[in-house]
Amino acid sequence: MRIAIAGASGRMGRMLIEATLKDAAAQLVAALDRPEAAAIGEDAGAFLGVKTGVKVSSDIDAALSGADFLIDFTRPDGTLAHLDACLRHRVKMIIGTTGFSEAQRARLNDAARELAIVFAPNMAVGVNAVFKLLDVAARILNSGYDVEVIEAHHRMKVDAPSGTALRMGEVVADALGRSLSECAVYGREGHTGERDERTIGFATVRGGDIVGDHTVLFAGIGERVEITHKAASRMPYALGSLRAARWLRERDSGLYDMQDVLGLR
Repeated sequence: MRIAIAGASGRMGRMLIEATLKDAAAQLVAALDRPEAAAIGEDAGAFLGVKTGVKVSSDIDAALSGADFLIDFTRPDGTLAHLDACLRHRVKMIIGTTGFSEAQRARLNDAARELAIVFAPNMAVGVNAVFKLLDVAARILNSGYDVEVIEAHHRMKVDAPSGTALRMGEVVADALGRSLSECAVYGREGHTGERDERTIGFATVRGGDIVGDHTVLFAGIGERVEITHKAASRMPYALGSLRAARWLRERDSGLYDMQDVLGLR
C-alpha cells in the first residue's frame, strides 16, 4: 500500500508515519503539511531518527502522483481541499478529521460516487467495538435510564463535543428511535428544571495532554451502567487507519466507516 499522510508534523501525523513505517504491507510515499510548517523540506522520519527518503512537502499534486491512499486527520477545510486533489488523481482516502458541517459532509457523499473513502470520527478498533456495544445496551436499556455522554481531551482540541462523543450519541439515539439533533443537550447551567427523560446529555472536559476518554452512562433507579473507552496514545487511531486502507483496496467508490471495515453492520 503506497501511503501519503496529511498533517505530517502534527501529533497524529507523526503517529501515522511511525505506524506506516512499521507496517510491512505499507510504504510511505509522501508526507504533506502546510507551506508555513517548520518541517517542510525535512525527512518525514526525522522525528524518529529515521531516514525515509520522503521529504515533508506542501505540493499535494506531486505527493499524490505516486500514492494509492491519503490518510487525513487535519481540519475540515484542509481535508476538503485534499479531497479535490484525490479526485483528480484517483487516490482513495481514509479520513479521521472531525468537526465537519452538514454541507461539508454532503461534499464527502458527493465525492464518494467516484472515489472510495473511509470516513470515521474514530479509527480505533476498540472504539468501534464500543459503538456496537452501545447499540446493544441502548436497545436493552430503552426505558427508565437517562443517557449521558462524557468525554475528555487535551487542551489543544478545537471542536467540542468530540466527533467520537457525537457518534456515540448518534448510535444510542438511533437505537432508541430518536433523532440526536432533537434530543441532545450540550451542557447545563443555572436553573434547568428536571431532566427530560428523552434527552441525551453531553459533558466536555478539556485539559492537559489527555488523548481521549469517552464514557456513556445509562443511569437508572438504583443502578448505573457505564461503557468506557480510554486511549493511552494515538497509535490505535493510526493502526485502525492502516486496517481501513487494507480493506479499501478492494473498493473503487463509496463512503464507508469503520463499522464497514470491521464487518459490524
